[in-house]
Amino acid sequence: MSPLIQHFTRNTCGRDWAVGDIHGHFTRLRETLARAGFNPARDRLFSVGDLIDRGPECRAALEWLRQPWFHAVQGNHEDYAIRHVRHGLVDTRNWRENGGGWFLEMTDEDQRIHAEALARLPLVLEVETRDGLVGLVHADSPVRTWHKLDGLLSSRPKRARGICQWSRQRLERHDATCVEGLRALVVGHTPVTRATVLGNVYHIDTGGWQPDGYFTLLDLATLRAVPALALPSAALA
Repeated sequence: MSPLIQHFTRNTCGRDWAVGDIHGHFTRLRETLARAGFNPARDRLFSVGDLIDRGPECRAALEWLRQPWFHAVQGNHEDYAIRHVRHGLVDTRNWRENGGGWFLEMTDEDQRIHAEALARLPLVLEVETRDGLVGLVHADSPVRTWHKLDGLLSSRPKRARGICQWSRQRLERHDATCVEGLRALVVGHTPVTRATVLGNVYHIDTGGWQPDGYFTLLDLATLRAVPALALPSAALA
């Protein structure tokens, strides 16, 4: 299996939750977890990426990544930071406009430390549940059949990464095609007013990083969201 895919066996002693884009709002996320009764001794939290940029607590991302109960994929904002340090081929004006100023203003050494930690994140998470496999990527799956993903990551890594981290087409097209071989795919990247499902793809970025948004938690065992899922028409209105 590609090192870009990280696999987790079923949690038999607690609950597994997924959360949408965090964007430097870890205090607000911690409050959401407390209200849901999250227990770090038994539960796990899986993030669809974009831990950094836009919010006031971006540096806390590295502290959270050191927690044994917290796991995340690389989002497009992690991609910004990694590429900036590796080769500088980043539109820094666009990145700054989208919240990357905190990173660009750090020392070179601090940038390196953060980028190295973010580069160790996988592109894909897989979590086993009683009722089947759940996948997590930041934006969308580049394959219609999940077992083909490993091969695409090897043969066409740039294309696979681009869709996993940047694509918005599924929501834009209201595409309800299922990803075969998964019970569910969980994504963020594109904010929605309420978490929604298209086919078996769950969109859970409800703007917890925005002043009028909130974090949605998705129970991976039951696929029930807190707050509850909306019908697609309501979520995309």
